[in-house]
Amino acid sequence: GDDDLRERIITAVEDAIGPIARPEQVVFTPELPKTRSGKIMRRLLEDIANDEELGDTSTLRNPDVVDDIQAKVGGD
Repeated sequence: GDDDLRERIITAVEDAIGPIARPEQVVFTPELPKTRSGKIMRRLLEDIANDEELGDTSTLRNPDVVDDIQAKVGGD
């Protein structure tokens, strides 16, 4: 299930890069926040991961995906 895959991802990152890169959390989501032109808004992902206030989201193609990711990050 998801927990097994999550652990395999964490282990793979740690094995490939080292313990310094071991992710604290892995979140599965059907979609990433993208601009209307299709670019992933990495800044928003970083803001969510760091529990910071989100900046400008006016160019988001689907704002609901941000709420979904925030709920999963906060709920794990």
